[in-house]
Amino acid sequence: MIRWLTEPVPRGRVAAFRTLIYLFVAADLAVFTPWVRDRAAVPGDLYQPLLIGRVLPLPTPTPALVTTLFWALLLLALLAASGRAPRLLGWSVFALYLEWMIVAMSYGKVDHDRFGLLVALAVLPTAGRARHGDTTRTEAGGWALRVTQTAVICTYFLAAWAKLRFGGLDWLTGSVLARAIIRRGTELADVIASVPYLLIVAQFGIVAFEVLSPVVFLLRKRWQLATVGFFYSFHLVTIATITISFAPHLAAMASFLPLERVRPVVWARRLAARRSIDGVAGGAATAERGSRVGWPGPRRSTEDEVPARQDPVVERPAGP
Repeated sequence: MIRWLTEPVPRGRVAAFRTLIYLFVAADLAVFTPWVRDRAAVPGDLYQPLLIGRVLPLPTPTPALVTTLFWALLLLALLAASGRAPRLLGWSVFALYLEWMIVAMSYGKVDHDRFGLLVALAVLPTAGRARHGDTTRTEAGGWALRVTQTAVICTYFLAAWAKLRFGGLDWLTGSVLARAIIRRGTELADVIASVPYLLIVAQFGIVAFEVLSPVVFLLRKRWQLATVGFFYSFHLVTIATITISFAPHLAAMASFLPLERVRPVVWARRLAARRSIDGVAGGAATAERGSRVGWPGPRRSTEDEVPARQDPVVERPAGP
């Protein structure tokens, strides 16, 4: 069990995953959860903190608190994405993002798609230093990724448990998807809903998929990646039909992927070098074509001119 939890992975994978997660945190503040800043304008009486917010305890959100939290978290997340000071910046980002989520989820609605992301932020500081492209393996990084993977799969499995616990078997045969399509469905969802009993079949399929999701850990690497691809396609269909995004969960699920192969900086350098070589080759080809048609070539400066070598004069012997 311990060997499975600490299976070594390339440090480059840890570095790439760390950059992805911290950049997502910055994007989350600006794109996915900017509405959290509006909580500061809500009367304090409506703030009902989660259990962790009551245990610590944490202060009631105010405009100054939320604004400071936003800008501090945005700056530190961008710095942490560079890989510098992984422990100091990592723990700071985790603490601030946890408070950001407590503020967001303490007004009556809790999103379960944040669980994997929060776990990733909690364990990444323990992975230590890692550089992009480094192929040396690390058990600490393997543990951080494995714990994140476990949190991702627990999100699926516990979602099925919650459906059956609170909805019972009626969740499978009810009108859950039908109501979701009525509220926020797309044209594609309307086409699917017009097929008799297809939504009921889809509800059975969703619960079966969530219950069986832990099987992914028993598969060989190739089939495991294919299964993770199926997970991503499931969420793509969800967005395309009922416009529900699981973006934080999808970011955390990247812990399954061989991210060390994704090296955009190296690709950009290779592309720039290739364009430079192509430009030099294109200039040489243009000059060659110009010489063929009689175009004047590049003019040399007088300083570079070398006097032509003259053959020695040969004197003929005098005649008789």
